[in-house]
Amino acid sequence: MNNFTQLEVAVISYLQDYIEQRGLRALIHFELEGCYQLPLGKRIDYKKINQKLLYLGVDGEVVAEYWSNQWEYVSLFNGQSPLKEAHNLKQALYLLPKIFASQGVTNTLIKPVVWAGDYGKLALGCKNIFSADNRAVHIPNAVQINVSVQDSAGNNLLVSGDFAERLQQNFLQTSLACCLVYLPEEEAFERLLLKSKYGLADELCSPVDISGGHQGSIALYRDIGKHNQKMGVEPVIYDDKHNVIVSHENWHKTARIEHRLGASSQRYDPYLNVIYALLNVIDTIDGIINDGPLTPELNSQLPRSLYDQQTEQGAITLFANNNWFSESIDRTLSRVKVDTDLAATLSIGQQVKQNYLTQFQQRSIII
Repeated sequence: MNNFTQLEVAVISYLQDYIEQRGLRALIHFELEGCYQLPLGKRIDYKKINQKLLYLGVDGEVVAEYWSNQWEYVSLFNGQSPLKEAHNLKQALYLLPKIFASQGVTNTLIKPVVWAGDYGKLALGCKNIFSADNRAVHIPNAVQINVSVQDSAGNNLLVSGDFAERLQQNFLQTSLACCLVYLPEEEAFERLLLKSKYGLADELCSPVDISGGHQGSIALYRDIGKHNQKMGVEPVIYDDKHNVIVSHENWHKTARIEHRLGASSQRYDPYLNVIYALLNVIDTIDGIINDGPLTPELNSQLPRSLYDQQTEQGAITLFANNNWFSESIDRTLSRVKVDTDLAATLSIGQQVKQNYLTQFQQRSIII
């Protein structure tokens, strides 16, 4: 673990402490998409993959996704802390290529776009029936962050009242300036343009802007999900053909904010993204305590690049010029009475921000 990661881990621990001191608990779960290249005739045994993850102490499992040779890593609800969830995803990013390789996969692709990853065109008016047109489909791969908050009795605060809307609005307000956190490479911005640039609006459902509601890129899921399906439906009784004949609906357990803008990447930093999520939770808690007013819902476009364009600032500049991230860290740490080096030139929040920005400055020099 390098020095920057150690600093991130310490910050997450302090943020968790701050939330727990208020009698609350933040729950964060990741979902990560990717693809693989596999020789013809071979198949993936997901059961073996998940047994390996369990053996290695990772609270997650891998399932097949919509497109051919696409998979999804899904966090398990094992009650893990946000810090343990960051460890889980960090391990998954490192281990999955090795685990897939043991099953004959020649290349595991954890990247924002898999170009010409599949072929086909949806038939007119259909959502799952393809026509004879075998055009290339460029597969977008996402990292999603699911966030909920519990009180000391284990009740989900997103079920009732306006806490959920406030948390969603905080994410809507901070996502533009912090897009560098969850879009960590240039190809991540190509992912946002796939539907419009390549005419794949019917085939792809990935978000293109910062939007709310229950179907937006920062979605609030209560009893209704992204596809207007019932949430929290749990099978109770199966028939002899394993069809569900009795189910129970418990959407209180699954109510959450789902931040759907992140792009899969080997450069994705789980620790930094957990910090980002926890800061939004803390802002929401403090807003409730201070009885702050609800602000109007926002809808805005993400930048087109890491770098500045003629008419707009890039993700690097947006993050560098906005102080919410670093100041929120410092404000919270001052309340949990963290001992800091008074002789240090930069505060802890500034150190986290500057260390992350330095990675992009070094990368641009190499390029």
